[in-house]
Amino acid sequence: MSWTELLFSFQGRIGRAPYWYFALAVTVLYGALFAYAGASMFSAASLGDANAISQSGSGLAMTIVPIVSLLLLWPSLAICAKRWHDVDKSAWWILIALVPVVGGLIALVFNGFIAGTPGPNRFGNPPGRTLAAA
Repeated sequence: MSWTELLFSFQGRIGRAPYWYFALAVTVLYGALFAYAGASMFSAASLGDANAISQSGSGLAMTIVPIVSLLLLWPSLAICAKRWHDVDKSAWWILIALVPVVGGLIALVFNGFIAGTPGPNRFGNPPGRTLAAA
């Protein structure tokens, strides 16, 4: 599966490893953005200038976070849809995450910890062991 198919297509299946790699990459990206924002606010606050806090790099980082979130929305949905397909469930199961408290836990368990259907299912053949370069 190419990178384009992995990140933008809702067809096919993926195993748990690509799901966790994507989750790790997103976590590191957001961590870096928030660390930059926090460091900028801390350095501005240490100067004691309230105006400098509002004009620090945290404003830039907090402007970038919604943009990054929008850019990652489609790939996140595509990855989750393929993961649901791997456990032989419709991609509509993504909506379970909207149920307060238990929905996110159910999605995490199915996507992150439950092995996929062995052999072919209605969504295709089992995922391969490697990711082909695009």
